[in-house]
This record gives sequence, structure tokens and C-alpha cells, in this order.
Amino acid sequence: MKSHFTFTKQQRNGIFLLVFIIIVLQCIYFFVDFKSKDILIDNSELAKFQKEIDSLRLVQLEISKPKIYPFNPNYITDFKGSNLGMSNEEIDRLLAYRKQNKWINSTEQFQEVTQVSDSLLNAISPYFKFPEWVTESKPTNSNFSYNNKPKSFAQKQDLNKANAQQLQRVNGIGEYYSERIIKFRNSFPGGFIADVQLQDVYGLTPEVIEKITQEFTVKTPREIKKIDLNSATVDELVTIQHIDYDLAYKIIEQRTLRNGFKSINELTKVKDFPVNKIEIIELYLHLEKENR
Repeated sequence: MKSHFTFTKQQRNGIFLLVFIIIVLQCIYFFVDFKSKDILIDNSELAKFQKEIDSLRLVQLEISKPKIYPFNPNYITDFKGSNLGMSNEEIDRLLAYRKQNKWINSTEQFQEVTQVSDSLLNAISPYFKFPEWVTESKPTNSNFSYNNKPKSFAQKQDLNKANAQQLQRVNGIGEYYSERIIKFRNSFPGGFIADVQLQDVYGLTPEVIEKITQEFTVKTPREIKKIDLNSATVDELVTIQHIDYDLAYKIIEQRTLRNGFKSINELTKVKDFPVNKIEIIELYLHLEKENR
């Protein structure tokens, strides 16, 4: 133990020197001010820099704002309405009005139905986009006379042979929709099978379709080979408009469970079947007598 606490003169001098250095450093730490001098700030440069940051921040906020694109107010949903700033009551009034199969055709009518404030109307009405048949002026030189007496089949023109100029004589059909009808008709070799296929022309409302069928009808339907619903394969079913592979498998599954369909209307019981397209789908189908 003695050897551990016995130091030579040189070791003792080293220890004293170390203690002295520690004491000196402690004194320097406590008594010497190491604080840096005040930094000079150029307030004009700082203000300029802050202004630049603020402008960049405003640009970023403007970019992050949800953009509003032109839309038809007749198709406002709960989500769309809340994003536009409409209250739940205002949205409910619009949806209730549309459930009556009524249409809004002007900004004034939109406010009358929804009862939105003037400030909100002024903010969102510039984005309203009504169909062409609403915004376009009515044709004055129409050769068609719209009276209460419906035209007979013989008096109507063939929808499969009508050109754009003839279609534009119908109130509500402008250049845009006449070209769209003809383009859709020409997508089928031979044209339409029946008037009901007008429902598949995007943008046509039931009211406009009714006006078209008052003046036109399919007199020369394209020839098709109807498919027997109770023996059709998946590959045959998917050739029909509005039926994809998923729906075709569900139809066959339902057919097996029912031991065959008794009527084409039973298709509406198939899960995910587009009920509103049944009139178009049944154009391609039939049931053999023994399956009825």
C-alpha cells in the first residue's frame, strides 16, 4: 500500500503543476467574459429578406389552395358542396330538388332553390357551366313545329340517317351534341338498334332525349343476333354494352342459382347490375320459349 502513495519529487512537481493549471482554468472560466460582441443588424436588408420570404409563403399558399374548375351545379355532391362553402341545409335543398327530376338552368334558379347567400353565389357562380342547350340561343328558323299532337312513326325522320344540321333543329341540340350523337351512332356498324340508345350519349338529359324522339326514331335498326340469356357464355355476355367480365360471371352465377331466368327483368336482381341500363341490355338478349 505504501508504494501507491509514495511519490518522487518529480511526480509531486507534476501534481502541483496539474492542480495549478486546473485552478487557473477555473478562474478564467468564472472571471473572463466570453460573450461575443453585439452583432450589427442591417434593418433594411432584414426587412427586404422578410418581405421576400412572405411573398414566397403567399405563393405557396395560393398553390396549395384547392382549384375550382367549371362544373354543372346540378351535379353538386355533399363533398363538392362542402368544399364550395355550402351548408348542409343548402346542399340538402339542392339534392331534394334534383330527386324530383328537376333541373337548375340558371344562377338565379340555383340561389332560389338552395337559398345560398349573395356573397357565396358571387364566389362560385363564375364556375357554373350549364349544358349548351341551356346557354345557346334557341333556333328561330326551325322547320319542326312543336305542338301537343305527337308525330306518328311515319312522320318522324330516321335517326340512323339524320345529319348534324337536321339534329340541330331540335331545341337543345347544338353543334357539339349533334356531332356527339353522330359519332356515337357511327361507333356501331349499322347505327342504332333503338331510340333508347340515346341514353348512352354523354351529356344528353332525359328532357332533350324526349325532344329528339318527338322528331326522330330508328327506322332502319342495325341487324344483330340476339343472345339466349339462359345459355350465354361469359365471352358472349361481355360483347353486350354495359356488361363486363365481373358482371357476366355474376349473371351466370345467378342463372345457376335460379335454374335459369324466367324473364330478362330478373337480371335486375343480379348484384351490381346497372338497373338504369336494362332497356339497352335487353336489346341484345332473348329467352328461348322452353326457358320461359
